[in-house]
Amino acid sequence: MTQPEKGSLESFGYKQELKRTLTLKDLVIYGLIFMVPIAPFGIYGEVVTASKGMIVLTYMIGMVAMLFTALSYGSMSRAFPIAGSVYAYAQRGINKTVGFLAGWMILLDYVFVPALLYVVSANSLKAIVPDVPVWIWLVVFILVNSWINIRGIAFTARANIIFLVGELIVLAIFIAVGVVAISNGAGDGVTMKPIYNAADFNLPFVMTAVSVAVLSFLGFDGISTLAEETKGGNKTVGKAILWALMLVGFLFIIQTYIAALIHPDYLNFDNIDTAFYQIAGEAGGPFLKNVTIIATILSWGFANALAAQAAISRILFGMARDQNLPKFLAKVHPRFQTPYLSTLMVGFVSLVVGLVFVNDIGILSSIVNCGALTAFLVIHVSVVYHYIIKMKSKNYLLHLVVPVIGFLIILYVMINLDNLAKIIGISWLAVGVVYYTILRLTKKKTTIDMD
Repeated sequence: MTQPEKGSLESFGYKQELKRTLTLKDLVIYGLIFMVPIAPFGIYGEVVTASKGMIVLTYMIGMVAMLFTALSYGSMSRAFPIAGSVYAYAQRGINKTVGFLAGWMILLDYVFVPALLYVVSANSLKAIVPDVPVWIWLVVFILVNSWINIRGIAFTARANIIFLVGELIVLAIFIAVGVVAISNGAGDGVTMKPIYNAADFNLPFVMTAVSVAVLSFLGFDGISTLAEETKGGNKTVGKAILWALMLVGFLFIIQTYIAALIHPDYLNFDNIDTAFYQIAGEAGGPFLKNVTIIATILSWGFANALAAQAAISRILFGMARDQNLPKFLAKVHPRFQTPYLSTLMVGFVSLVVGLVFVNDIGILSSIVNCGALTAFLVIHVSVVYHYIIKMKSKNYLLHLVVPVIGFLIILYVMINLDNLAKIIGISWLAVGVVYYTILRLTKKKTTIDMD
């Protein structure tokens, strides 16, 4: 009997069910969409206030901080090119129990992310079209995104390109109009204050900036969920994660620098939640203001949510395939070769959660942050355990120094999360421990058990 090639999907006990169509470019685009190149549009006021006006420095710090986590994802994706992200990496890199709990915690992030995005977008639309109930917008977002995702990952990739081009066009317009406004006297002229202001700079500020900025980059890890639909070998995912992170960081830096120069008084906004739109209006009038608002709604409600739904459906697929979740979630569409029942399940959960938390965006954000950061901690531990302890790797820089630094950065951010996020995270973990204990006592052995 022919032995499967080392590093192939078959060598891990699985068969190829999902369609391999994605290239490095597709993955980078997917990552950009997930992180939203124009994300500062919606959160500018909060970040610029927390950073004491040094918003560009904040995003620089955030990008460098997240590079350590991105490198750890790259290391694990090369070792285990399997759908499931941190679930698969911890499961194979450490053991099946840690893998399950890591997957359980990332569910806290990914299952609630689409709902958060839908709620934010639906509430924004309510401000523009007040006569349409919020729940109708929720249904529209969910139906459209579910249909696109079920049609196939290649179809999703094409939709991602359309959304990304639209976002970049809006961003280019803002930058061009902003540069003209600055040259015509807007703000205080070109200055280094958005990057460094000695009067307000100190170490506590730097760490506060890290806490804010790291959360702005959540989403690049979603690229790893598409490992079984990627062409080009097991290094493609790691490369895509790094490229997406650096590109989106560059875009964050450019747009926030322009915005900070146009409106240097970071404590003076009509409304902190709509600070960027106010700046766009100051630079380009009502037209640019409305364009940036609409672009934010579409990028969060369709583009970002589309990517998030695709990511979580693959994690559900991977966990169900190993019999750690109900088996029907591993069902693949016979024509489109996508995990369509997992996709529909995510859509249903998003609708229920969206309706429950439609007026509690803060709680949803706390849930998402806690799940993602816990998964990041596990990724760093997985790298050290798999490469240094099990494989006796001598690459101490990539397999020891990088994950240890990354772990400490994420741990600091987690310690400084609000208490509600910590309570929700611990409660969710406790439920997972109980569920997994029952699962292990009642189910038969799986492929993973026999490794």
